[in-house]
Amino acid sequence: MKKLIILLLIFTTQINAQQILSEKDRAIVVDEILADRFNNLLPKLMDRTGIDMWILISREYNEDPVLKTMLPSTWLNARRRTIILFYRDKEKNTLDKLAIARYNFGDNIVSAWNKDKEPNQWKRLMQLIEERNPNTIGLNYSTHFNISDGLDKTDYDEFMQHLPEKYNDKIVSAEKLAIAWIETRTAREMVIYSQLVNITHTIIAEAFSEKVITPGITSTSDVEWWLRQKITDLGLKTWFHPSVDIQRSYEVLKSHIYSFDDRPEDMIILPGDLLHCDFGITYLRLNTDCQELAYVLKPNETEAPLFLRNALAEGNKVQDIFTSNFETGKTGNQILLKSLQEAKAEGLKPSIYTHPLGSYGHSSGPTIGMWDAQGGVQGAGDYPLFPNTVYAIELNATVNIPQWQRDIRIMLEEAGFYGENGFRYVNGRQTKLLLIPRLKNHQGN
Repeated sequence: MKKLIILLLIFTTQINAQQILSEKDRAIVVDEILADRFNNLLPKLMDRTGIDMWILISREYNEDPVLKTMLPSTWLNARRRTIILFYRDKEKNTLDKLAIARYNFGDNIVSAWNKDKEPNQWKRLMQLIEERNPNTIGLNYSTHFNISDGLDKTDYDEFMQHLPEKYNDKIVSAEKLAIAWIETRTAREMVIYSQLVNITHTIIAEAFSEKVITPGITSTSDVEWWLRQKITDLGLKTWFHPSVDIQRSYEVLKSHIYSFDDRPEDMIILPGDLLHCDFGITYLRLNTDCQELAYVLKPNETEAPLFLRNALAEGNKVQDIFTSNFETGKTGNQILLKSLQEAKAEGLKPSIYTHPLGSYGHSSGPTIGMWDAQGGVQGAGDYPLFPNTVYAIELNATVNIPQWQRDIRIMLEEAGFYGENGFRYVNGRQTKLLLIPRLKNHQGN
């Protein structure tokens, strides 16, 4: 245990394969975190959401997204039909964790089905329900939250066909409980999260340096594939293909989607370019999502032009206004609209499209704007902010650059944590442009 904590904390500015945990050590960490979440977090979430029985049903290769986050470290998929039942007795302060499956569900959830005694899996599930006689039975279906909508039609139909009629009116959507499970981070997870973000920043810093980029030779596509290869070489994974794009003095600013889906695929990087990347990793069942900027120095330049440094400062100012409005109970739409109003009142041109981050890259929780929905997001935007949650603070500020006779867009994204003491960045944010080539002692974050 102590060895693993030490390994997790010894990340320096140079990441190499030896600093990433082995698969065996990762499995130990994953299972320890799962045990903590089941035993200490889940009872609180069930009490908060008023669900005393939660049933998750999945079949192999068609896993409920919530159940997938509960898999033991050595399970890569569900087995056959896997049914998990959680029953919370608040008065006794107990939590039953049962698998209606042929096997124990790892060390945390024990098998409660002996097929020799009861051949029918559904009948055994109904026996367990009747023995506990719950007030509510939560199932994973949801209109607005895809991760909470993991119960497929076949399993729902069969479940309802076997459920005694007296329990029909106790069936409720487990949407709020499923979201809470996905979005809530534990103290230990946040220690680990800091390491993930550090790895992400370090990889970007190397990608946006003379180690990778030779102006006039290297293309944006070259850098994207370098990022993908770096992840593989470190034994990590990513949840999306990295993107790298360029803004320069003689090109007109296009729509926001240009940076992601409508840009030339293979632009040659030149001196004077403003580079932008979107990059994230997956490690220890957590995800990062980061966008940073770099400037390619022209001959005789020792720093980025003042107008670009000032532009980045405007992006940081939008971040500050936005994150100052994080408050427990406020909905994503309320935070969005207030932040946009305040930023515009200060003469800024903001666009905010922040999403929950954690067990998934685009995770469950309050959506705070989308790039094409700056008036609010129905459903997911109406969900409130809760403590101990992580967000990709994703936004941009449009800034006019007279020297380039055009507008540019300062696109930023950093992992941020909202806790009992308010908001903080998980591991810093970019306040200085990365420089290519790197100057001695220059830091981009």
